[in-house]
Amino acid sequence: MRPIENLPEPPRGPAGPGGLYLRPLDLAHGAAPAPGPADRLLGGGPARFRRVEAVLRSPERIVAFSGPVDDLRDWALAAGRLEAFDAAMLALTRRRRPLFGKPWSRPLVMGVVNATPDSFSDGTGRFSAGAAVSRAHALIEAGADIIDIGGESTRPGARPVGRAEEIDRAVPVVEAAAGFGVPVSIDTSKAAVMRAALAAGASMVNDTTALAGDPESLGAVARAGVPVVLMHMRGAPRTMQDDPRYDCAPLDAADFLAGRIAACARAGVSADRLVVDPGIGFGKTAAHNAAILARIGLLHGLGVPVALGASRKSFVAEASRGEAAADRLAGSLALALGAAGQGVQVLRVHDAAETLQALALRRAVLDAL
Repeated sequence: MRPIENLPEPPRGPAGPGGLYLRPLDLAHGAAPAPGPADRLLGGGPARFRRVEAVLRSPERIVAFSGPVDDLRDWALAAGRLEAFDAAMLALTRRRRPLFGKPWSRPLVMGVVNATPDSFSDGTGRFSAGAAVSRAHALIEAGADIIDIGGESTRPGARPVGRAEEIDRAVPVVEAAAGFGVPVSIDTSKAAVMRAALAAGASMVNDTTALAGDPESLGAVARAGVPVVLMHMRGAPRTMQDDPRYDCAPLDAADFLAGRIAACARAGVSADRLVVDPGIGFGKTAAHNAAILARIGLLHGLGVPVALGASRKSFVAEASRGEAAADRLAGSLALALGAAGQGVQVLRVHDAAETLQALALRRAVLDAL
């Protein structure tokens, strides 16, 4: 994986061919400092920023440099990149439509419900629809904004299951959970499962293949008119951890998701209904995950809300002391707070109460500045 070189100042002269990516820096989330004329609103607010990091990728090298927005715009003019810079800034500041009418005053918490016997986080070798429904209810009681229900494990090495089996697992749980008064998302890559779950009361789709795994998925989502999470994954769960390689993981993930957003637009799925997720742990080594998390703010340049699902992932153990999935709460909260600091709008978690408490404390401290 090629490294991103950090430069002390913008390169001089024409920028040459290659891609330009922008990441908002030093986001202000609390009541202070008071907004000023130099502030830009990330996604229409409430987070704001005055500085950006620009990343340039060419066939020869990848470089990053940062500064006030106006200074970097002057650089873009001199480097012949003004049109690309302004388009990137427009994507950063484009107002994000509220998800299910919920304001973006804090990241929304999406609680995970695994209707499977073999989930990496809580798999026991047994499956009980009643236990999954109870899990959904507990997450709602803990304050989760959305419930995400999946009937097929996507852990590394997992074998795919058939459509009928996945429907039998997930749809009864969706139908029961939909009556609890909180939006329900169906976590699947199969169009048939999407249709069945949406008919049973789901109001969102979360697809690890970004609607590329089933030729009927784009049409199913377009007809349903529901929000969808597009996730980046290299390969398939059964083999995705077999030596995954990238030119530059953060930029490659952003480029893939940009392509899927374009595919959605062609199919009639508006950007206002999209959320993107970089897919931590899906076809990525620990180094890839760390690089993506360090610059997850680059995904704001896609012009849609950003989600993160890093809860209890093996990356937590790899970066720490090899803890089992049930013992990764502290690391999961650290990643969630780090993502919130970069403006991530949706957090997919197993521990809703603890995540919401951490976010509340973060907000209280920021408001006291």
